[in-house]
Amino acid sequence: MRRRDLILSTYSLAVMADQLPPRTSDAGPGDIRRALDALAPPKARRGAWRPEPNMTLVDLEADLLVAGGGLAGVCAAISAARHGAKVILVQDRSRLGGNSSSEVKMHVVGANTHKSRPGWREGGLLEELRLDDAVNNPQWCWEMWDLLLYDKVVSEPNITLLLDSTLFAARTRGGAKETAIEEVMVRCDKSEHVYRIKAKLFVDATGDSRLGLETGAEMRSGRESRAELGESLAPLAADGETLGSSILFTSKLHRKKMPFRPPSWARKVTAETLKFRKINNWDYGYWWIEWGGDRDIIRDNELIRFELLSIVMGVWDYIKNSGQHPEADYYALDWVGMMPGKRGSRRMVGDHLLTQQDLLGGSFEDTIAMGGWPMDDHPPGGFDRADLPPTVQIKTPEVFPIPYRSLYSRNVSNLMMAGRNISCSHVAFTSTRVMATCAVVGQATGTAAALCIEKKIKPRALYQDKTLLARLQQTLLRDDQSMPGITNNDPLDLGRGAKVTASVERDDAPAVNLLDGQVRDIPKGQKHHWAAKVAGDGVWVEFRWPSAQKLREVRITFDSGFHRELTLSSNPTIQHGILRQAQPETVRDYAVEASVGGGWKELARVAGNHQRLRAHRFDAVETDRIRLRITATNGDEYARVFEVRCYA
Repeated sequence: MRRRDLILSTYSLAVMADQLPPRTSDAGPGDIRRALDALAPPKARRGAWRPEPNMTLVDLEADLLVAGGGLAGVCAAISAARHGAKVILVQDRSRLGGNSSSEVKMHVVGANTHKSRPGWREGGLLEELRLDDAVNNPQWCWEMWDLLLYDKVVSEPNITLLLDSTLFAARTRGGAKETAIEEVMVRCDKSEHVYRIKAKLFVDATGDSRLGLETGAEMRSGRESRAELGESLAPLAADGETLGSSILFTSKLHRKKMPFRPPSWARKVTAETLKFRKINNWDYGYWWIEWGGDRDIIRDNELIRFELLSIVMGVWDYIKNSGQHPEADYYALDWVGMMPGKRGSRRMVGDHLLTQQDLLGGSFEDTIAMGGWPMDDHPPGGFDRADLPPTVQIKTPEVFPIPYRSLYSRNVSNLMMAGRNISCSHVAFTSTRVMATCAVVGQATGTAAALCIEKKIKPRALYQDKTLLARLQQTLLRDDQSMPGITNNDPLDLGRGAKVTASVERDDAPAVNLLDGQVRDIPKGQKHHWAAKVAGDGVWVEFRWPSAQKLREVRITFDSGFHRELTLSSNPTIQHGILRQAQPETVRDYAVEASVGGGWKELARVAGNHQRLRAHRFDAVETDRIRLRITATNGDEYARVFEVRCYA
């Protein structure tokens, strides 16, 4: 047995809400305050922690601990909580979102590769977050995105959130071949608390694999050789280099000329320095201000921060004072990031190592998510390599599947991972590292963890039980997770056995499409939705069974405009075409009705909807017919629905 004592840090918060995805929380402020009080016990129940007598030791317990509050950790925690697991989410910053937060301001990209692969925007929890942000944050404010993520987490009754808290140690049991985590330590210096946390399962969503490091999980870092995995995009010889970190900035137009004098430590930037790095606008920094991939990306973080800031100052000095951009005279810096946005570091090893070949044409029985960003490699020297293009991108022919076996540790039996540290080679990582992919992986990890907890099994056993594996895939699909090649064959969905008719339908989008198991249209491909022009009293689609069914839940998947990009960005080029509002295709006003006693009984009524997936639970009703009646969209003349599921 190996023991490491550990500490916890946290500016702590917890959460309350009775929520089935994606219903709105019913939590009240009193509920949340009571949960927070539990994290700071009264003096009578406080004990000093011996190594630091002024720190208070607090014991906590949960089904699942998620370390890391980026989009991967947030989606893992929410998905696990919504499926019944008690979750503690630990984040070492004061806000959630990681590189998508206001601390870094990186826009979330993924399988649709900005606008070049239309139709492949990710569904599921990430889509829920994006749609809420578009409606409630039309002003493109990063701090409002922070607040949205905070609200989503603290409004879940099954999540306890620890902010400003750092996981730093773990206690494990077992031997060299396979170990299991018993507890971790987290410390919060702002509240002077050390948390000792026990859990059944653990998820490392820290990016840097800090939990994996403390538990002895098998990991990789740097670049594999070309021969090791047969990857043509890998270097000839293995090395410890990776992608660097970046710091972004934003600028603002003013009514008068705005001078700029760089600090003495600013880099001297010239036209030759920028040979492969184009300056077209300066509203929103440059991802290619990148440095540190040839250093120790973790332990040299302070040096990397300094070098990145010196490059930012040098680039802005060039824009303002070189004479090459006189139109920038009226611009001034509005914000400069102080936290390097990391790309590469450690990657954990699972039962499957995702490779270049998998991204170019792999298929898996255990698909649980999708990626699609190009294999996007950068020179490790970053900005110092002015002689090289800042990126080489190889686009995958299609979106690609990600297997469940890449989401759990090979040698720590109750440890899973989510985000940029999943089990993959460096080449595959250059694609899977982007935040939309990390988010959908997080949802898959959280859902799988909840199923493991329910069945009292370890993550590997879930893969080995093909019935449970199929249940995991169908559960994810029910929650609108995007998984290439997986369609609805949920045996619990009674809607699949109904006959479908509609008041009206478009010739190329008949009502029968609601039963084809597909929930997105691909450009130039077959349509998979029912469409009807909304007029007068509205339109309806009806599901009818040969005999009465006892129903308690109806889930509806609407159209939310997957053909366009939807992300929060300060880049005017990316902003073009993004609608910061309810998406016009999405059904706004509708009702769900059941035929009861010769008449129609209303089971649910919604006005002002902007979400793609809506789930409605109600008291059990026996009926042989239900109707979805639609009276308005958010602007489009046609109502579009991809799927209606019915559960007993």
